[in-house]
Amino acid sequence: MARQENPFDMQIKLLMIGDSGVGKTCLLLRYANDSFSPTFITTIGIDFKIKNLELDGRRIKLQIWDTAGQERFRTITTSYFRGAQGILLVYDVTDRRSFESIRNWVGQIQQHADVHVNKILIGNKCDMTPQRVVSTEEGQSLANDFGIQFFETSAKNDINVEKSFVTIAREVKNRMLVDGGPRATGGKAIVDAKRSNEAKKCC
Repeated sequence: MARQENPFDMQIKLLMIGDSGVGKTCLLLRYANDSFSPTFITTIGIDFKIKNLELDGRRIKLQIWDTAGQERFRTITTSYFRGAQGILLVYDVTDRRSFESIRNWVGQIQQHADVHVNKILIGNKCDMTPQRVVSTEEGQSLANDFGIQFFETSAKNDINVEKSFVTIAREVKNRMLVDGGPRATGGKAIVDAKRSNEAKKCC
C-alpha cells in the first residue's frame, strides 16, 4: 500500500536555546523560509518549523523547535530538552550577557537532555560589527571548552545560517546511524539506518 512509502529516511528533532533577543527566531525563519524580519517578536513558550533536506543521500525531516529565552518560560523550555537529538546554543555577539549565559544553558542541557545529544555554538548578529562586544576568538574558545563546533551567523545577511543547521543535522545523523537511532527515526527508517550502518562506519 502507498502508506508504506515513507517520504523521509530519518526524522531529527533540533532545539534552539539561548537568551531572549539573540535572534533564534530570525535564524529559524531564515533557514526554514529564507525570510528575515527586522521587527523583534518575542517567542511565547515554544514554536517549531519543519525543514526537509537531503543529506549524504538520505532524506532528512528536521523538526526545529524555537524556544523562548525569558526566565518565565524556562520550565516550558526544559521539558523540550527530552527527546532532542541536536541543540543549537545561540548568543548575540553584541550582548555579552547572552554569551555568558551559554554556560548556564549548557548546565540545563546536562540536567535535562540526553547525555549523547549533539550540540553546536552559534554567535549570531555577526553583521553588526560596530556593536560587537564578543570576539570570534572568545566564541571559538568557549566552543573548544565544550568540544563542539562553532559558527558566527547573521540571519539578516544570511551568513552561515544554512551551514550551521546542516552541520548539526549531519552530526546527529551520523551518530544515530552508529547507535541504531530509534528515537531519531521512525518506521522503516530504523531498518534503513541499520542496513546502512556497515557502509557508513567511515562517517
